[in-house]
Amino acid sequence: MSLIIKNVNKTFTNFPALKDVTFEARSGEFIALLGPSGSGKTTLLRLLAGLDTPNAGEISFEGENYLKLNPRDRRVGMVFQSYALFRHMTVAQNIAFGLNVRPAKERPSKAEIKSTVERLLKLIQMDDLGKRYPSQLSGGQRQRVALARALAINPRILLLDEPFGALDALVRKDLRRWLKRIHHETGVTTIFVTHDQEEALDLADRVVVLKGGKVEQIGTPLEIHSQPSSAFVFDFLGSANKANGHIKDGIAHFDGFSAPVAGAANDGDYTLRFRPYEAHLSRTGAGIPVTVTAVLPAGSNLRLELKGTDGALFETQHSHGSEAQGFSVGDTLRLKPERVYAYA
Repeated sequence: MSLIIKNVNKTFTNFPALKDVTFEARSGEFIALLGPSGSGKTTLLRLLAGLDTPNAGEISFEGENYLKLNPRDRRVGMVFQSYALFRHMTVAQNIAFGLNVRPAKERPSKAEIKSTVERLLKLIQMDDLGKRYPSQLSGGQRQRVALARALAINPRILLLDEPFGALDALVRKDLRRWLKRIHHETGVTTIFVTHDQEEALDLADRVVVLKGGKVEQIGTPLEIHSQPSSAFVFDFLGSANKANGHIKDGIAHFDGFSAPVAGAANDGDYTLRFRPYEAHLSRTGAGIPVTVTAVLPAGSNLRLELKGTDGALFETQHSHGSEAQGFSVGDTLRLKPERVYAYA
């Protein structure tokens, strides 16, 4: 069964935090809520957790009205950026906490709790660390414990609020791979809040892009990345180059050259967008005249920063073995996009 969010609105005083938000998360699906600060991501997560209530709209899960359930009865597991572990408890005690505080009639036996903790310690690859305290763990280990504690209650929905935000880049990447595996093994419906587009595209089955409390686009990572539905989504998903041009019959025309347009666009003048890796640089020929202002390493690529004659800034990416390796700061080149996007 699905988690269905329909026409949900939430206003704080006179500030509309969510405006007619509608989408569905299928059973066992990993959904990423992606957007900048203030887009409504955490507000929506709080509504799902029962920490707040909407002004209007419906939320249901497995055919049940979620808004009528006491937060305790929703069986939601939640993981925060700040870990929120109990410092005076061991790792094992932290994981067992949600089970130990259940009413006596619902509480598993001590043997069952012990078995659950051992299973989860193995799942998070911390079998031998159950007796340690949070202060004796790294940030990545603490976040694993926080996730294990959320999973201990056998949640119907797992809510993750920027869980890797306080960690460094290498640890984040390692934990992303680990979380992907955990989700595959547990199959729990997961809602993941992030402002990091790389995390969203790497982890999610589908991505919900939010802007100003509204849903801007919903799709698979591939759909969101290759077919952004608006200028906002295009710009938010990575570096965007912009240049003025004219579209006629699906072809973008610049001064002296042309490029195909991704998607349908009416004829007319546009601010055209293109990605750094979808552009070609040459010393001669047609293209936007630019000057190289920086040549920088970018993992397996080279990143070139460029400046147009009108002051416009551009960025391109190239493999280390390409012609771009011979370009230097101060070189005057021609920039030609290979594909552009246009938005009204």
